[in-house]
Amino acid sequence: MIKIVIAEDQQLLLGALGSLLNLEEDMEVVGKASNGEEAISFVKKHQPDVCIMDIEMPGKSGLEAAEELKGLGCKVIILTTFARSGYFQRAFKAGVSGYLLKDSPSEELASSIRSIMAGKRIYAPELMDDVYSEGNPLTEREKEVLELVADGKNTKEIADELSLKAGTVRNYISTILDKLEVKNRIEAITQSKEKGWFK
Repeated sequence: MIKIVIAEDQQLLLGALGSLLNLEEDMEVVGKASNGEEAISFVKKHQPDVCIMDIEMPGKSGLEAAEELKGLGCKVIILTTFARSGYFQRAFKAGVSGYLLKDSPSEELASSIRSIMAGKRIYAPELMDDVYSEGNPLTEREKEVLELVADGKNTKEIADELSLKAGTVRNYISTILDKLEVKNRIEAITQSKEKGWFK
């Protein structure tokens, strides 16, 4: 019997997924979590074979939870609406066994779980092209600056935190905007979030 934990913050979908998988003769849903924190504690408690995880959940995201579950012997499958290359790259680095999109047919989920249990990795085909095409163009220092901007810090606060001059921070910010081909800080933050580049 394949033991499964599902983590999904939309209750309707959580219930539906649980019911669907429980209909399979070789599968049993042993826990339903509504966020990443719960998913981690369910996995530690029930020691399932597979944890199916949404990405955007309150508190701890599915990606953060997947990173924490790495090495615990539970195979993680990301099931999301987001075909974003940055998210996929992060999931890939966390060692997830599958990355499936919610608009896939329901029978595909059960067969993917069986394939993953047999040692295969299953990734939505539309994401594979992106992996090889799109990396973050920012340097480590530029990423640090942008993350502090995203935290709501102003130029002076960033300069103080990174032991830089305010002028240097302004130069970094204009370089970031140029590299990302955006007009302002808000667009830079939005783009980096969408591509999953923030830690």
